[in-house]
Amino acid sequence: MTFSILAVDDTGAIGSAICSSSPAVAARCVNLADGVGGAHSQNITDPRLGPQLINGLRDGRPVEEVLAWVVDSTPDIDYRQLLVIDREGRSAIHSGSHVLGHHGQAQSPHAVAAGNMLARDDVPQLMVDAFEASSGELEVRLLAALQAAIAAGGEEGPVHSAGVAVVRDAGWRVTDLRVDWADNPVELLGEILVETWLPQRDAYVTRGLMPAGAPSYGVPGDE
Repeated sequence: MTFSILAVDDTGAIGSAICSSSPAVAARCVNLADGVGGAHSQNITDPRLGPQLINGLRDGRPVEEVLAWVVDSTPDIDYRQLLVIDREGRSAIHSGSHVLGHHGQAQSPHAVAAGNMLARDDVPQLMVDAFEASSGELEVRLLAALQAAIAAGGEEGPVHSAGVAVVRDAGWRVTDLRVDWADNPVELLGEILVETWLPQRDAYVTRGLMPAGAPSYGVPGDE
């Protein structure tokens, strides 16, 4: 049903990449906060749990403690798969006893990945390995993790939605791209990210923070 990764880099950016057979997976599962961390609620998703994990990180509590707090206080937690990472890359995972199909999880010093209904149990480890082996912008490294998952078979069935999101220090998601329903969502997401979004990303941050000095939009009427 879902495979995903949360990761940080040396610039202080925190990001997410996620893919699913269900529609609009990134809209329901992804939570990120500048300077705080990230959280995913997936499998049989409860979108309320991600914000709870983020709030626990805001309080300065360790990731394992935050995860245990949410797990212990949530009915039906055995149906949930949760990932959480803090701004330093420390992470924790919960995969309940009723998580669907083949499922797996993996961690590294900068990333955490997990999935369910997988074609292979080692898909999360392959995602983490691909992330750690790549370089450049966090968004590109997250995309590499999704591409590695797809190359290994991804889910047992076809996937239809995917997303990449990143926060830095602007106060909002400097990248927040989604393909909510398609036959090849990761391929489409990669095209949008690399060819269209990344060349303009920093200009949109400037427009938000310093509008008087913002570059033009390059559209008719913006002279």
